[in-house]
Amino acid sequence: MSSDICDLTAQELYALYKTRSTSPVEVMQAVLLRIEQLDPTVNAFRQIAADALYMARASETRWQHGKPLGPLDGVPISVKDNIAVYGLATRYGSRATDENPAPLDSPCVARLRESGAICFGKTTLPDFAHKIVTDSPLTGVTRNPWDTQRTPGGSSGGAAAAVCLGMAPAAIGTDGGGSIRIPAAFTGTFGFKPSFGRVPHAPRGPFGLLSHVGPITRCVADAARILTVISRPDCRDWYALPFDASDYELGLKCKPAPEGVRIACSPSLGLAVTPETAVSNAVMRAADAFRGLGARVHPEDPPGIARCNAIHATLWQACCRQLTGGMPNDVATLDPSLQAYSDAGAAISREALLGALIERGELGATINTFFERYDLVICPVYPRVAMPLAEVTASKELFPHFTAWCNQLGLPAASVYAGETVEGLPVSIQIIGGRHADALVLWASHILEHALGRAPLAELARALSSSIAGRETQ
Repeated sequence: MSSDICDLTAQELYALYKTRSTSPVEVMQAVLLRIEQLDPTVNAFRQIAADALYMARASETRWQHGKPLGPLDGVPISVKDNIAVYGLATRYGSRATDENPAPLDSPCVARLRESGAICFGKTTLPDFAHKIVTDSPLTGVTRNPWDTQRTPGGSSGGAAAAVCLGMAPAAIGTDGGGSIRIPAAFTGTFGFKPSFGRVPHAPRGPFGLLSHVGPITRCVADAARILTVISRPDCRDWYALPFDASDYELGLKCKPAPEGVRIACSPSLGLAVTPETAVSNAVMRAADAFRGLGARVHPEDPPGIARCNAIHATLWQACCRQLTGGMPNDVATLDPSLQAYSDAGAAISREALLGALIERGELGATINTFFERYDLVICPVYPRVAMPLAEVTASKELFPHFTAWCNQLGLPAASVYAGETVEGLPVSIQIIGGRHADALVLWASHILEHALGRAPLAELARALSSSIAGRETQ
């Protein structure tokens, strides 16, 4: 079986399993081969499970007996290395951790296994997922498949790079300020940050009030299928929303066009941040597409985003201090930027921290009122497309300007591919819904995906493979 099978979506693989056109073992072998060929160039994986093929054979047996466990049976799915997978170490991208294997699966991994998915590898992230670039003292630099001299974003950069190159049909990431959406935007994949508590997560750790678990996929429908599975209940998460048994994949078909849907188009969210022309153009292209399909699109900025960003900075620094405060005083162990966040967090008073939490609630009420008038917001994911690694190293302006407010207010948000720059880099836009409107955001993302098309990821993988082969023959 050609390794081109790696370029298929999770839904396409499931359909092939049903007709016995391929098997989970063939797919897993092809995925492992592609990782062997391409990952040395991009560095998306920290570890591959030794029993990956064993899990694939178990799935193959279930399919042979006509008894798949669920809609993801036999689909390889990678897991970001700050999420526990039984038997594998959870290193958080940090040298401050150890190789002790996790005693239990995290809730989302447990749900994936119950559906038959093959959780086969751990993807890279920066030190404790603290920033939007994926490099760490533990695993080194992860590179963007579109241009290996650029970053894939972070902190779920390894997850996005893996899906982009077909080294995993889908991936599970986390998002504490933009860490699913920014890597998805930088790699042309689809990234979805669910509402806070939609996907149970444990242990939550220091970033527990900000972090969300969600999928990065090659298409919206795959993300909807995965969300249906991983949003199933788990008592280990006290913050989890009540289980509502939604079928998010079915929800994509609820309405064929967005006629009458009220959309606020906000190219800058009212911030003193000027997006690159390609990013602004992508937002307007998405607005035109929705308008052409019957949506009511109006230019308006949601209120209070600058204040949300200020609160995010306060809470993020406090979380970093809580994370590192009990560690040995060995700054050489940690990424210097994490240590800097921690040092800033040490200066935050209890009064300032409580004030930030109170103001967050007030801003949330204001945003709720805004979403009484609008169903969705479309805006940039990040002011720039994927940055050169050389610039990232020296930059002090790596703030998730357009994404962090969704974490502060627990809103569902997606990164949707919207074309390419003249240099051939992907550019995406963000779709945001009101509280708990996960199904609506996925549906709108699905509509836009059909209107604008998906990124040519299969061509990208072939081009990188040819480039590697050319270098090897020189």
